[in-house]
Amino acid sequence: MRGRHCRSGRTGRKRRQKQQSHVDSVSLCHQPQYVRLMRFLHKQGFVSTLLQPALFSDTGRGLQTLKTIKPGQLLISLPESCLLTTATVLSSNLGHYIKSWRPRLSPLLALCVFLVCERHRGEASDWFPYISVLPTSYTCPAYFTDDVMAVLPASVRRRALDQREAVQEIHSSNLDFFRSLQLILSLPVEDVLTYEALRWAWCSVNTRSVFMSHPSNDFLSGQDVYALAPFLDLLNHRPDVQVKASFNNTTRCYDIRSVSGTPHFQQAFINYGSHDNQRLMLEYGFVAQGNPHSVVYVDTDLLCDALKRDRSLDQKIKFLRENDFLNNLTVSSEGPSWRLMTALRLLSLPQTLYHQWKAVLLGQAVSEEREEWSLQTARTLCQCLLQDTCKALDKIFFLLQHCDQLTREQLEVVQALRQEEKCILGSCLEALDGMWGQRDGLLSCQPDVGSVS
Repeated sequence: MRGRHCRSGRTGRKRRQKQQSHVDSVSLCHQPQYVRLMRFLHKQGFVSTLLQPALFSDTGRGLQTLKTIKPGQLLISLPESCLLTTATVLSSNLGHYIKSWRPRLSPLLALCVFLVCERHRGEASDWFPYISVLPTSYTCPAYFTDDVMAVLPASVRRRALDQREAVQEIHSSNLDFFRSLQLILSLPVEDVLTYEALRWAWCSVNTRSVFMSHPSNDFLSGQDVYALAPFLDLLNHRPDVQVKASFNNTTRCYDIRSVSGTPHFQQAFINYGSHDNQRLMLEYGFVAQGNPHSVVYVDTDLLCDALKRDRSLDQKIKFLRENDFLNNLTVSSEGPSWRLMTALRLLSLPQTLYHQWKAVLLGQAVSEEREEWSLQTARTLCQCLLQDTCKALDKIFFLLQHCDQLTREQLEVVQALRQEEKCILGSCLEALDGMWGQRDGLLSCQPDVGSVS
């Protein structure tokens, strides 16, 4: 039996691919919370005949087409009255407190506080039908435990920690404003506007809002570009999908128009932008399968560690930083990026050739020996990254055996990111081997940088 299941050949491969690509879905439109949401939106003038909420086996909750969506067809048109914006907040019972507070609150904080207070009101809130379908927690770094943070790639870990600290700072620096709201809360403010509640609201706004520019006002400080869009925010991201999304000033609706169309009873997707999976995880808390934009980043610490024997390394790193050449150094499945190879070519030069450094950054070729060194160093960096990735995957496997459900969800997102990195790095190493083969004259895996200093 096992041999038959492992049978190879074109027909067998196509059958397996079809089975793997099959996605099950279950309609959610009859569940009470979605019935309540649709009634709420219908009262605000929204009608949807093309989409329904559904649960998909590959992505979780999303929107399913009820009819074939043709190329160029309007996928969804959500009236302005359905959007939750700072105008909504300022016209609520929170408005008086926000308008009179100094210093001015940011639009983001105003929306977060509104969400927390409305969730506290429960069914008494006009926005309860929307708030009740929001996730109760998120897989964004603001939620990550220390164990999950520890298995992130180094470059992502720093940004993840920054995110968590930023949310903590927003909470701790606004305690006085929170206390001013005691009169409109039925419980002590310390029990309502907690760090956990603010974190939930921050992630809700950060992951689910659409871009919509609002006129500046005298009551809030900073750029106001957020709009929470009930029902519309159930649309999931897919990197290869094209849509046109914007607020229509004529109809006063937020419109999403499909570019390529979608067959009936399939999941409808939108595109959040050309983001790699590190960005998607940091901003939205998920990893997209088959993301063509995904890369692995080479950070400065790794460069310095690999080239620590170079006596002029500090000067070279300073030069690269001054010329903005330490950011976005990456490798992909096709090999090292142009920026990474350019930085490595400069790092291959001795200090005596300082007069050539700028020219190399502008694209001047280096000698064959230094080009060979640069490629081998790129290979060494890939090997270091791959080793780190494999160690992290082993650690994640162990943690998954001893964690609660929330931590499991976080670990699974990081695991998907790390598994993708493993594939990218493996392909990059193959590409590097293909460039040079197994040539006998290559330098050792630990380049003797001192010899070119």
